[in-house]
Amino acid sequence: MTVPNVLLSGIVGSTAYGLAREGSDIDLLGLFAVPTERLHGLHRPRESHVGTAPDRTLHEAAKWCRLALGGNPTAMELVWLPDDLYEVRTPLGDELIGIRSAFLSARRVRDAYLGYATQQFRRLESRGDGSFSADTRKRTAKHARHLKRLCRQGLELYTTGRLTIRVEDPEEYHAFGERVAADPSAALPLLSHYEDAFGAKPTVLPDESDEAPAEAWLRRVRAHFWAEAPSALGA
Repeated sequence: MTVPNVLLSGIVGSTAYGLAREGSDIDLLGLFAVPTERLHGLHRPRESHVGTAPDRTLHEAAKWCRLALGGNPTAMELVWLPDDLYEVRTPLGDELIGIRSAFLSARRVRDAYLGYATQQFRRLESRGDGSFSADTRKRTAKHARHLKRLCRQGLELYTTGRLTIRVEDPEEYHAFGERVAADPSAALPLLSHYEDAFGAKPTVLPDESDEAPAEAWLRRVRAHFWAEAPSALGA
């Protein structure tokens, strides 16, 4: 998959979290800019490109901003990666990393991270008593690990304004995944703990995100990738 004007791209997912094991897929996430003049035509350009081998998702700059302003955990981690996990960094990408805190709001972080974790729990809950195939058990353990990760990352972001991508003790997450794979209800106490923690702990985040830096950054992107149409301007 070849997409021009990639501004920022890096390794995300299990490899970034430190949870990958032999045979784990490599997941890449990034953002790109369409040539600005294409935004003025009859048909809007594609806002996302998804490819495989390796698994790669690229969002157009404006779409990524909307996702991040909405608190989307997957989009958000792109601007909090350790330096060694970036495969593409441009000056505009570095500018985006520099304003990453502007995308945060207490309400959206709480709702997004707890919401995603709850979705993971519902997936686990729907699988019954653990008497399922080896493949399903493997997926269940993976969903359990991500439930725990989302809860931890979300609370950290909510209380400190920072997001740590790599987990401290990967084996703890793998052990939790195996326990939940054997008994999905084992995930409920952890989810309940974090729901209570979000309600009890103070946040450093504002009530609403600050859209002004994101808007200014996006306008710099549009100015950078503006290409004049000579036939129209020369008339």
